Amino acid sequence: MSSVPATGPRPKLSWSDLAGTRAGIWGLGREGHANLRKLLALGVEPVLVDDRPAGPVGPADSRRPVLATADGGLAALQRCDVVVKTPGLSRYRPEVAHLSAAGIPVVGGLGLWLAEADLRRVLCVTGTKGKSTTSSLTGHLLTGLGYRCMVGGNIGAVPYDPANAGDFDFWVIEVSSYQATDLPCSPPVVAVTSLHPDHLDWHGGVEQYYRDKLSACSQPGAELTVANGDSGLLRAHAGLLGPRIEWVSEHDDPAADWMEPLALPGRHNRRNALIARRCLAALGVPDAADAAALRAAAAGYQPLPSRLTPAGTVGGVSFVDDSLSTNVLPTLAALDAFPGRRIALIVGGHDRGIDYAPLAAGIVAREAPTYVLTLPDSGPRIRAQIEAAPAPQTGFAGVTDCPDLAAAVAAGYRWAQPDGIVLLSPAAPSFGFFKDYRDRAEAFAREIRALPDISR
Repeated sequence: MSSVPATGPRPKLSWSDLAGTRAGIWGLGREGHANLRKLLALGVEPVLVDDRPAGPVGPADSRRPVLATADGGLAALQRCDVVVKTPGLSRYRPEVAHLSAAGIPVVGGLGLWLAEADLRRVLCVTGTKGKSTTSSLTGHLLTGLGYRCMVGGNIGAVPYDPANAGDFDFWVIEVSSYQATDLPCSPPVVAVTSLHPDHLDWHGGVEQYYRDKLSACSQPGAELTVANGDSGLLRAHAGLLGPRIEWVSEHDDPAADWMEPLALPGRHNRRNALIARRCLAALGVPDAADAAALRAAAAGYQPLPSRLTPAGTVGGVSFVDDSLSTNVLPTLAALDAFPGRRIALIVGGHDRGIDYAPLAAGIVAREAPTYVLTLPDSGPRIRAQIEAAPAPQTGFAGVTDCPDLAAAVAAGYRWAQPDGIVLLSPAAPSFGFFKDYRDRAEAFAREIRALPDISR
């Protein structure tokens, strides 16, 4: 087996090719456990390695030991024919280069699955933000139109996990930038919802992030990329979007009303729905052109959690949970989703060093009353960018650093009275302060419940 440089050709190995090999699994998160179940189903007993092993894994009657990467694990992987890496481990780590230099392919589970899937029935959806909503929308519409559809990948089910076996007509696969670096091929249709700097520590720089993120559009098999035509960054990187592009704008098809049952706020979500419909057409779904059929299929859609989700009303003030916003782009879209409304915006969290100048420019340009409450660690940098931004519109009401979420919720509630919105849209991950975005959303809900209702 040949080695795989991080930015070079990727081996088109499939899961079936791993039968009878000495295989290693590196990383035991959600996808790592699916990798284990898949290899065991193939009759392969893999070596298990993790950076921070939490103990043996597997069924209670046959627990398997896990080696630490730095304590014998890397040496064990070097004795393997192939290593199946979890997406969270950067492909640019020196250990990956070390294994590749030794002639050991380092592959990903999703890439192994795509290598032998019927790609005509697979849609890959990527993008810095919006990919989860667009994936879930597309899957919901396909199901509503009578097709058996799995929504998986970075969202939902792992498509190759034996626990998720089933007979499906279509697979809608959300692809993260991490997963994209492991793909040896592309389905004929790929959707890209947005592009903005993100995960720079994993990828080693912004341009490498763009190349990695968009590589899902241009591997062997790629034919059409359905892309966000309102993104200047995507248009500037059109050369990375594969052989053919169809641009979709939020302003397209202004008379369309089939998406009304989705009840998703914001112009960005209108564009996400239009991208989903265009992907259905590209997949050859006849009803993609039937507005009545689409409207019926759209009924009953359940929005994903912590994406502009109503979190309650206290004393006339509405609270909105957008905890999954970990970047500038979705926070700007969240503000745009409530035109003319008075908003107390809670931002800040784990500081990945991203540029907050575009967020500051969008905040101070907002005409409706807007008050910003920042959280550690990135809060002071956000405040500094706001203070350095061009002269604000009359709606900008100031920015205040808060020590924690409780203080921010209380201050936002006081300012937003009598009928404003307190919007948690952090533009930053939750690392170091909460377990994940769900934990942050639950903390937000607890602080809301603790507020006094002045209307009583």
